Amino acid sequence: MARASGKAKTRKAVAKRFKVTGTGKILRRKQGKRHILQKKSSKRKRSLGKATLVSDADIKNVKAGLPFA
Repeated sequence: MARASGKAKTRKAVAKRFKVTGTGKILRRKQGKRHILQKKSSKRKRSLGKATLVSDADIKNVKAGLPFA
């Protein structure tokens, strides 16, 4: 018989966009590297290619989509 609260499922859209590090921090990709790249400097485009941490304000919402992380 199923539990009353239901089974926790991973939100696949969230799982594809975020990565959890070994210490429990959440990494995300930076926005702005899809198009209109000609006017952006090479230095700016290089930094956009690197992953960064999710802000403290958004961690709760991201973790809600990743119940097993």
